[in-house]
Amino acid sequence: MSDKDTYAAGMKVRRKILGDAHVDRAEANKTPLNREFQEMLVRYGWGEVWTRPGFDHRTRRILVLGTMMAIGRWEEFDMHLRAALSDGMSLDDIKEIMLQQAIYCGLPVTNTAYHHLDAVIAELTAKGVKINRGSN
Repeated sequence: MSDKDTYAAGMKVRRKILGDAHVDRAEANKTPLNREFQEMLVRYGWGEVWTRPGFDHRTRRILVLGTMMAIGRWEEFDMHLRAALSDGMSLDDIKEIMLQQAIYCGLPVTNTAYHHLDAVIAELTAKGVKINRGSN
């Protein structure tokens, strides 16, 4: 597959996972300084990794959310959490990710994650996004 094809495949998955509004903002914020990085991110992250057949998108989301908690990248956690909830991932699933990470990353990390979850739920609810509350 050519770099152009990989980029196109990556952009398609990126839009599916993060939504058009997020990707459109990111594209509008490209500058001559960050353009190559942004294009590499789409080709490599979204085009090479997220398109692989080994894991479905749900599994990749779980891994990303847990990893962002583990390394304390709260802006990325919020972005992926927002996308997951907007796409119908249930609060039951989110809770399981957070409880799993509490064991391996620590209780303070999960406490912080719950604060972020509350803020993202409030933000999405205010925008009219229906949250899949599962059994919660």
